[in-house]
Amino acid sequence: MKVPILDLKSQYMSFKEEILKSFLDVFENTRFIKNKSVKSLEENFAAMHNVKHAIAVSSGTTALYVSLMALGIKAGDEVITTPFTFIATANVIHELGAKPVFVDIDSDTFNIDFNKIEGKITSKTKAIIPVHLFGQAADMDPIMEIANKYDLYVVEDAAQAHISEYKGKRVGAFGDVGCFSLFPGKNLGAFGDGGIVTTNDDYLAGLIREKSNNGIPVNGPKYLNQTTGLNFRLNELTAAIMLTYINSLEEWTKKRNQNAEKYREFLKNVDVSLPEVREGNYHVYHQFTLKSKRRDELKEFLTKNEIDSSVFYPVPLHLLPAYKHLGHKEGDFPISEMLAKEVISIPIGPNLTQDQIVFVCDKIKEFYSL
Repeated sequence: MKVPILDLKSQYMSFKEEILKSFLDVFENTRFIKNKSVKSLEENFAAMHNVKHAIAVSSGTTALYVSLMALGIKAGDEVITTPFTFIATANVIHELGAKPVFVDIDSDTFNIDFNKIEGKITSKTKAIIPVHLFGQAADMDPIMEIANKYDLYVVEDAAQAHISEYKGKRVGAFGDVGCFSLFPGKNLGAFGDGGIVTTNDDYLAGLIREKSNNGIPVNGPKYLNQTTGLNFRLNELTAAIMLTYINSLEEWTKKRNQNAEKYREFLKNVDVSLPEVREGNYHVYHQFTLKSKRRDELKEFLTKNEIDSSVFYPVPLHLLPAYKHLGHKEGDFPISEMLAKEVISIPIGPNLTQDQIVFVCDKIKEFYSL
């Protein structure tokens, strides 16, 4: 039995007619940039995350980048984040001339360890980027307390955490801004790249809109820029697809949670560590990530049995050649380094069947019985 890590084709086939109709509507309207689909997507996304503003942009990476631009992050500044995340989180800091300052993670949630943040704050620190990794919210209360104490911006990297909650409040509404990805593999994914910035700050929302549209004023003469910017706009076709999917996100997320509970039931006596969910959190399971001391062997065994799995992230950011200039060495962030050798994500998508889940669990049990 083949078990894909994510079955995007089945998802598409379920919405094929609606998607093709939405394409035709955009084609016939011949307005491909900043038209009704983008506006509707922004309104729906803002309502879904209980924020005042959602600004659609070209990717999750540009969501982070334009947010830091709007917050004035510049050369010489420092931004605190985690070394256990996709490289884009650190890249946007670096590309603005600032310095990524890494803080190790919590071994159970994979998120930044708030207890270690204050020790990394200097006079150059301007912001914190907590990552809601794999779909579980970071510990936002203490992070916000630290940010308020030191007058720091908070940029939530919610690329993997659509409608995830922390103590009853959805992510993207805690910090100054929240940054979401619409990459195809995300819980709400497009047919290509896309992203969303959320904020409750009216001024920031306007500035982000301008900076993601070459600095063109939101209100005022088109060619009388008051600020600079780049082209980070989301196109109408992508927005139209998202509108066909967005109303299913709640249902899909419930299905991911149901699948997670089945995994917990079937794997409870197996020698793997299952994902821990903090009390008060609503985990949306972008990934169902296990910890195994025999990770590489397990992955090879699953592959031989036609079960897809993924390893996020086999090399922590501080050990990548791209960040060699920061001067870190092995052992600087021991939790991240340990988990980079142990984590493995197994299929968790909403189209996963009961038979597939049982098959995956049976094969994991078989592996540990060898």
